[in-house]
Amino acid sequence: MIENMIKELSRIAKPKYIQNYDNFNPEKDYVLYSGQYWDHNEIELAMTAFLTGSWIASGENVLKFQEAFAKRFNAGYSHMVNSGSSANLAMLAALKSHFKWSDGDEIIVSPVGFATTIAPIVQTNLKPVFIDIEFDTLNFDVNLIEEKITSKTKAIFVSPVLANPPDMDRIVDICNRHNILLIGDNCDSLGTMWGGKLINELYFAWSCSFYPAHHISTGEGGMVSSNDKDFIETVRSISWWGRDCYCIGANNTLPCGTCGKRFSNWLDNYDGIIDHKYIFRHAGYNIKPLDLQGAIGIAQLGKIDEIETKRRLHKNRIEELLIKHIGIKPVKVLDKSDPSWFGVPILCESQEQKEFMVDFFESNRVQTRPYFAGNILLHPGFKNLDDYSKYPNANKALSHVFFLGCPPFYNEKVFNYLEEVMSKW
Repeated sequence: MIENMIKELSRIAKPKYIQNYDNFNPEKDYVLYSGQYWDHNEIELAMTAFLTGSWIASGENVLKFQEAFAKRFNAGYSHMVNSGSSANLAMLAALKSHFKWSDGDEIIVSPVGFATTIAPIVQTNLKPVFIDIEFDTLNFDVNLIEEKITSKTKAIFVSPVLANPPDMDRIVDICNRHNILLIGDNCDSLGTMWGGKLINELYFAWSCSFYPAHHISTGEGGMVSSNDKDFIETVRSISWWGRDCYCIGANNTLPCGTCGKRFSNWLDNYDGIIDHKYIFRHAGYNIKPLDLQGAIGIAQLGKIDEIETKRRLHKNRIEELLIKHIGIKPVKVLDKSDPSWFGVPILCESQEQKEFMVDFFESNRVQTRPYFAGNILLHPGFKNLDDYSKYPNANKALSHVFFLGCPPFYNEKVFNYLEEVMSKW
């Protein structure tokens, strides 16, 4: 009975946060830059997990989603957490533990992008080392990387903002020659290809976000992926309070647990019996997702091919309108790159032009977003990390760049309205 009720409710539910532009009204509706691409399937699976599931916190649905996600993106193993930002935090903390890095070891990273690519480096007592960007690609300048490598350099952290990657062949070569890791913040670039393969296949470890604006959404949520099983076990432990136990869902209640010896002598300096659920291998966090988020993720994976296809098509279509009516210079995309676009970057000739264009679009109910933080070193929480003036192109990312959306829920009514707006320029 409850299953039928859930099916019926999921089909008649119309939450306002689910974007549906079938009835788009160009006289009053906003063109949102992104949002969940959901329908009744996500609602049904979430309600079923919530009302009939065996575990409200991370459980069987999260496990299924992890396994399906890893398979879809050619990763050996994936572990879900409560956000993409937490994924970066767990990934950096696990890398430091797994490879026995020391405080002050260095991670090479772009100063341009989202704050939580940089923050976990600092939060794990590692040191971000910044590389200025190229203004035409908006990626860090690969020519500048090797001069920043020292004996303390442990990794290059690639974060393709809006999904457009730098020259990955050169970066892989640099990592190989200097024996350093290549890791990725894939939160904006899920599905991006390089040389005919998924860009994430080039990383030792990579993160992903399931925030509503991103390619797939579980409301909030994130994932860390790698081909290294022991590393992912460290990620799991760190994101589950640091505990050693790996029981999932209903197995948490079994006296023997998954390992078959839950109540045993687990501590070297204690001769008594203790529950494995309370053995802590790391100083960790509680950044677990809810099981209903895993259920939503399963539904989203069923749409990922459609989402990626539409994002690519919509980016190209909007860029063509921008070139036709406004004459913008598109961002440079490298030959081997096939981005799964998060947005449509717009490079302006001056700060005045950027501010005028942003006001123009916003006044016409077309949402814009800045190129995230621009140079993060200009912001109060990060200005102590380095001198922002050393990175002039990163500063231009703040003053000269913004983006429009290209989500999968845009339709002909939206594109007609966008052309109408741009034709007024």
